[in-house]
Amino acid sequence: MITNSAPSAIKTPYTVNLAQGDPEEKREEIRRYFHETYDAYEALFEPLLEKVAYRTRADALRHPLIFYYGHTATFFMNKLVLAKLVDRINPSFESIFAIGVDEMSWDDLNESHYEWPDPDDVREYRNKVRDCIDNLITTLPITLPIGWESPFWPIMMGIEHERIHLETSSVLIRQLPLKLLDANHPTWQVCDRDNPTVSNELIEVPGATVKLGKSRDDAYYGWDNEYGSYSKDIETFSASKYLVSNKEYLEFIEDDGYTTRDYWTDEGWNWVTYEKASCPRFWLPQEDGSYKFRTMLKEIDMPWSWPAETNYLEAKAFCNWKAAKTRQPVRLPTEEEWYRLLDYSELPDAPEWGKAPGNINLEGPASSVPVDTHEFEHGFHDIVGNVWQHTETPIRGYAGFEIHPLYDDFSTPTFDTKHNIIKGGSWISTGNELMRDSRYAFRRHFYQHAGFRYIVSDAPVEIPDDSWETDPEVVPYCEFNYGKEYFGVSNYPERIAQICLDLATKRTRGTALALGCKTGRSAFELAAGYEQVTGIDFSARMIRIGVQMKDKGYTQYTLPEEGEIVSFHQANLQELGLDGARGKVDFMQGDLANLKSIYSGYDLILLDTLLERSYNPEKFLESVHERLNKGGLLVIASTYDWQKSVTEQENWLGGFKVDGENVTTRDTIEKLLSANFEQLGEGKDVEYVLRKTARTFDHNVVEVTAWEKK
Repeated sequence: MITNSAPSAIKTPYTVNLAQGDPEEKREEIRRYFHETYDAYEALFEPLLEKVAYRTRADALRHPLIFYYGHTATFFMNKLVLAKLVDRINPSFESIFAIGVDEMSWDDLNESHYEWPDPDDVREYRNKVRDCIDNLITTLPITLPIGWESPFWPIMMGIEHERIHLETSSVLIRQLPLKLLDANHPTWQVCDRDNPTVSNELIEVPGATVKLGKSRDDAYYGWDNEYGSYSKDIETFSASKYLVSNKEYLEFIEDDGYTTRDYWTDEGWNWVTYEKASCPRFWLPQEDGSYKFRTMLKEIDMPWSWPAETNYLEAKAFCNWKAAKTRQPVRLPTEEEWYRLLDYSELPDAPEWGKAPGNINLEGPASSVPVDTHEFEHGFHDIVGNVWQHTETPIRGYAGFEIHPLYDDFSTPTFDTKHNIIKGGSWISTGNELMRDSRYAFRRHFYQHAGFRYIVSDAPVEIPDDSWETDPEVVPYCEFNYGKEYFGVSNYPERIAQICLDLATKRTRGTALALGCKTGRSAFELAAGYEQVTGIDFSARMIRIGVQMKDKGYTQYTLPEEGEIVSFHQANLQELGLDGARGKVDFMQGDLANLKSIYSGYDLILLDTLLERSYNPEKFLESVHERLNKGGLLVIASTYDWQKSVTEQENWLGGFKVDGENVTTRDTIEKLLSANFEQLGEGKDVEYVLRKTARTFDHNVVEVTAWEKK
């Protein structure tokens, strides 16, 4: 029998309307939503039997569970600190638990770099964060509607972020050794029914226009990629009545699906060859040729009527096999075609649900159920719920896309044509994941609680190539780093790197750290003289350009010319004479005021126009000597342009008066560094020009000072 109520200790309201109601009642609604989310995440980790379970890496491309246990609380704190709403509780935790959601080239997954704390200490930290946020909810002024600028928005951001990790962390727990888990934990019991398998069939979906995207005044929380507008005319197609079941997928396996090259994309074949895969990850082959099945906490007999859970590459190969066998154009739906199926089902949006329409929102068991359990309009099953559904569409922004300044790298690092959209949610999807407008994407070889349905359509699949960088905050720095020179001013990143290399003549040139590297040129230039260079910037949006250059040797971007007119540009490391530096450079995301201790042992640190962009620059300067080798060089380039919107005035290094006397940034730098450094020569002015449009530029001058560690 299938459990019909949510697992114990888990309460899952659909979402919060941020536009309507009494403000004080809304405050309490948000408080309840926060605590219910926090409770659910705590409950997820209850089945871990031993502390070693927290430190075990379930997936080679992910941190151990202890990271994710601390990460969601740290996310709350880091965003609220950035919004200037709270002070830090544990700077160490708020550094080591900060980054690691997606498998990106700058993720620091070398476990030797981490000393993971005791789970009990992390639990205590999470309790302190809970109290901090509860108090914040109590004391913040509240007005409706709550929009992007509201102080309650980052609280909602943290809540929805934790609900995402409720799901993604459950996938990691599903990969832990069973001996580390309590299989009988009452909160996470699975469906115990396996129906007789059903034969799949096709049902026609009439064509229509699909309109996607929402406006900034929408009443519900959304991530940046949901906003904007997009429409497309969808041709009539046929879709499978059911999600592909384990039994239906077995036919593909038994017909040599995993060993027949023709069924796989190039990427898919590379993956299946590397992994030596012969079945989906959660199928467990037995010696007699049969299969067991791994749920979150236990191993069970193969439930043949449940949906097959695959990555995109396997789902695509199945469709290619099906097309070859049926001689029909079988494929996965695009994002727009999935929405057309959703609209055709006439399913209202989640806030209008009285009860979950399928196996979703933790209102059923802690697992999938048979694919013929939940029927929707026109005979389709599992339009939403049970497992996520793969699509053909890599994620990108809609027209009008904007980033939220508190989370500028939620979406843009995934706009690389390598992250495909999944739709519909799974049994553990809650919160924003339930909403019609929600958009989530993963790399094609990743596993979630995801399966697929196939469609038959002659319509071509249009995969937009979003490899042209269009982010308005990033594009000027693409040109600044790799583009033309303007008004006779030489390329600044090249020049600042050359100053460092000239200073380092006859000195040890082993490792260098480029802090504030933006899109990466200075790091590549430093690699001409250093054996290894690490480039760090606060924004993943910036460093992903450096990662592209390292991985591919080139990047492409659009430059605004006038109004909506843009020009297209490609930068190539080979043409810049820097192709040989690609193997010597790495890029990481980091916060100058809370930089990990692993970033030490350098012969050179270049601090490039980052002091004035830090909320606490003094903290770094007080300890920077600990990051340098004896005789190492610190080169500081700064405009000394302090802004209250970035740095609280009490944390400025200069630009104010004390007892009627001027205090300059240079004075404070000398005071902070004098005990551990000798200054080399006098300061030097260096110009730079930042292009905004064809006729608008910023012309600036930095002062460069150099310091040798005593």
